[in-house]
Amino acid sequence: MRERILARIRRALEHRPSPALPEPLAPAALVPEEALALFIQRLQESGGEVVRLENLKAARTWLGQFAHTFGGVALGAGFPPALHPELPHQPPEQAPLGISWALGAVAETGTVLLSSQEGRRVQLLPPAHLVFVLQEKIYPTLYEALTALKPDLPSAIGLHSGPSKSADIGQIMVKGVHGPGRLVVAVVQNPA
Repeated sequence: MRERILARIRRALEHRPSPALPEPLAPAALVPEEALALFIQRLQESGGEVVRLENLKAARTWLGQFAHTFGGVALGAGFPPALHPELPHQPPEQAPLGISWALGAVAETGTVLLSSQEGRRVQLLPPAHLVFVLQEKIYPTLYEALTALKPDLPSAIGLHSGPSKSADIGQIMVKGVHGPGRLVVAVVQNPA
């Protein structure tokens, strides 16, 4: 019985063309400045904010001024000690600001890639999230980002494309439902 059924299926399908496999993904041809401009555009379209900083010294100065208005911070595990703001460190569930260091970013979607080792609670619980990313780590596509970062990828990554938002209830957009209602990305142009 089984063979008769399978034979009928084979006869019915024998005149159909074989499905063609898609062509391999071709990386987008973007120079670094184009990738940065596209990243900023896409992130802002999603409701995120972008700050461009010349180097780590400028980043530390800017962070001191920016974070001062929050009164306390939760820091990701990979955030460089040299940049720690002079504010009380709080647990993520109490901190008004979470600060993380990104593995990289994707220009085509305005997405920052965050390691699970950073601490998911820092990324999701504070109402505002500040993410630092090096400009040289902004890739045109997710494919290029994952390919470049492959040797250093953790077991899980978070993809954050703007503040958390949902329109599940009544089709009304609400920010901050499943995570921070504010996402600020600080792009550091030169790590030296």
